[in-house]
Amino acid sequence: MNRTILVGRMVKDPELKYSSNGVAICSFTIAINRTFTNQQGEREADFPNIVCFKRTAENTANFCKKGSLVGIDGRLQTRSYDTDNGKRYVTEVMAESVQFLEPKGNSQGNQNNGSQGQQRADNDPFAGGSIDISDDNLPF
Repeated sequence: MNRTILVGRMVKDPELKYSSNGVAICSFTIAINRTFTNQQGEREADFPNIVCFKRTAENTANFCKKGSLVGIDGRLQTRSYDTDNGKRYVTEVMAESVQFLEPKGNSQGNQNNGSQGQQRADNDPFAGGSIDISDDNLPF
């Protein structure tokens, strides 16, 4: 069984390319905090490389950016290639699904300012104040 499920933040903007056949290929790296600290009391992170294809690749490139929180469902794949210094191995997560885990435009690198939060509260008819409803108007 080869199944990988990850949640992390993009460390840079996703890179979208197209193959010679016109297939969209998106690659990016996410940061995943470890659940424990090292001997110095610092929390370390892992940085797996992610690759996705076709519509998933285009959507990821269009709607995500550095700092975006994403959930990845896919599989591990190792490939190799030859260089002048010998054979190199690369292990990547081939994403079958990329879930966007926060609203568009809301990421760690894009902090909301107070005026945006106030504007949302002003448009919310249920924020603050009381609503005068008699018991006769309730359906139960």
